[in-house]
Amino acid sequence: MSLDDSDLPDGWRVWNEEREGRVILVYRPDVFDADRFDPACLPTVYVTNGSRRARPGAGQYETDEWHVTLFLEPEVEVESTRYDARDDAVDGARAVADRFARGDVDYRGAYQVPREAYFEALDDLTGRKA
Repeated sequence: MSLDDSDLPDGWRVWNEEREGRVILVYRPDVFDADRFDPACLPTVYVTNGSRRARPGAGQYETDEWHVTLFLEPEVEVESTRYDARDDAVDGARAVADRFARGDVDYRGAYQVPREAYFEALDDLTGRKA
């Protein structure tokens, strides 16, 4: 299964897709462009079958399971779900992107130190009510 921007909710784009491999989706790269918001805050969904072990380099080793992970920043993981097959994980990534675009993801809960200006921007973009 392959993804196209037209398969995704408004604001989401396919950033990278490896044939039968990992997929990276990004939200509103036109906004997180260093002029308005820090590019490191670009909401990103990863589909990968790399190891989830917390050792350096572990992610380069393929596993039999697929993971869909939503990040708001490189170290801020909002949610992660495991799947047995890539096609199911791609569908899961589309579902996460859809929930995010509708404002149905609680991104505030992922932060220990609130970033109010960032949250307000995401609220405006997604129509989410705080």
